[in-house]
Amino acid sequence: MSDQTQFPLDDSRLPRAWYNINADLPVALSPPLHPQTRQPVTPEFLSDFVILELMAQDMSQERYIEIPEPVR
Repeated sequence: MSDQTQFPLDDSRLPRAWYNINADLPVALSPPLHPQTRQPVTPEFLSDFVILELMAQDMSQERYIEIPEPVR
């Protein structure tokens, strides 16, 4: 049995951006650490595991991040 709730919106009410809580945190989040060296990881290290564009959004200090048109 599925217990899903839907809230259909017309195009004018669809969100255009994601809210990014990082911009409103009182203290910036610490960068992710390498599991062996315990030093901040580099984008090159993360590129094997994470899509770099998504990582940039995760680390961004912008309050709103535009939702790409194909996703909307």
